[in-house]
Amino acid sequence: QVQLVESGGGLVQAGGSLRLSCAASGSIFSINAMGWYRQAPGKQRELVAIISGGSTSYVDSVKGRFTISRDNSKNTVYLQMNSLKPEDTGVYYCNAKILSAQAQGVMSGDYWGQGTQVLVSS
Repeated sequence: QVQLVESGGGLVQAGGSLRLSCAASGSIFSINAMGWYRQAPGKQRELVAIISGGSTSYVDSVKGRFTISRDNSKNTVYLQMNSLKPEDTGVYYCNAKILSAQAQGVMSGDYWGQGTQVLVSS
């Protein structure tokens, strides 16, 4: 069973920094893309940043402030968030496209973490 476990959320003042981590575990053969999404109160979940191979992509609102990175040896993805703004507040979810061993054989799946709360005060 594949699991994604996030950590690193919390309360921070505007202009501060946080680092989110997301570790994948289970019978993993390979991990393709890994990304971070967020959902602000009353809004739809949006893609914040994604990393696949050596390529990264960010939503315009976080470019220059957030950095996504990955440690393949630990099956872990990170999101370094600097110069945080109140509009960055929300629940942040990790997502990964993972090839893993299941009862039916090797399967490709789309997995989500449980979410971690980020609250930026003004």
